Amino acid sequence: MRLSAQPLDFRKDYEAMALTNVLEILQDADSKNRGVVGFNTMNFEEVAWIIETAEEEGVPVIIMLHPYMSQYSMPFYAHAQMTRALAEQVKVPVGLHLDHSESFDEVMRAIQAGFTSVMIDGSQMRFEENVALTAAVCRVAKAIGVVVEGELGRIGLASNEDDFMDKSLFTKPEDAVAFIEKTGVDSLAVAIGSAHGHYVREPKLDLDRLREINAATETPLVLHGGSGIPDEQLLEAAKNGINKLNVGTEYGHLFYKHTEELIGNGKTREDWMWCMDALKPLMKAYIRQKLHILGY
Repeated sequence: MRLSAQPLDFRKDYEAMALTNVLEILQDADSKNRGVVGFNTMNFEEVAWIIETAEEEGVPVIIMLHPYMSQYSMPFYAHAQMTRALAEQVKVPVGLHLDHSESFDEVMRAIQAGFTSVMIDGSQMRFEENVALTAAVCRVAKAIGVVVEGELGRIGLASNEDDFMDKSLFTKPEDAVAFIEKTGVDSLAVAIGSAHGHYVREPKLDLDRLREINAATETPLVLHGGSGIPDEQLLEAAKNGINKLNVGTEYGHLFYKHTEELIGNGKTREDWMWCMDALKPLMKAYIRQKLHILGY
């Protein structure tokens, strides 16, 4: 059989998807002063356990893929199709989101592959350049119903103390207002004292800054670098405008740690299938706790 050389167009699939619109999930959370967790994932087991646990708890969830992960585990199309298939089996709202992408072309490839929500991160650029890139993505994505998240301020590395302690790097309320107006983003990742990776010291979120941004805007706000922030700070953040919390480092580290312990202590057979079976209840316990961290 000869395959067509024509490029595939997945736009026709959007209406059939069981996935819930991410903006609707965030707006519902905002109306209740709550936040939803977005988990960065890289394989079938992670996605399946998260969705299964969310269904058991009756809590909405957002499944995310970082472009970096797609190089080593699962390409955009496979991840999108897998998540959609699993979402069709449950009643709880499940959103699908592409995490940090700095490329217009990469975001377009993810949209074509079936991602219904994307992040374009121009935060390393000058304000005007960030606006231009984000607005360009919004013009295309929103025309076909795809939700767009932008980022403003420096959300750097948790291994560098200045990245999450230096308030001069935080998002300014007046800049957030201008950025949202100029780009049309559906949600905005803000810098208020968080960073990506393992923190070298306990972070302290600038909740006053968050309240100012939240009061000045009506757009759902996102907190990146959620791994390692004390629970009480996260709950306060949700009460004051954070509607999505990104989690990746903590989840991945725990996956590795439990695997190492199970194999090292001889608690699983020498077979990957049995290892995954032994990991499942351990990881689901973490997922269950995390799902409720922002008020659900």
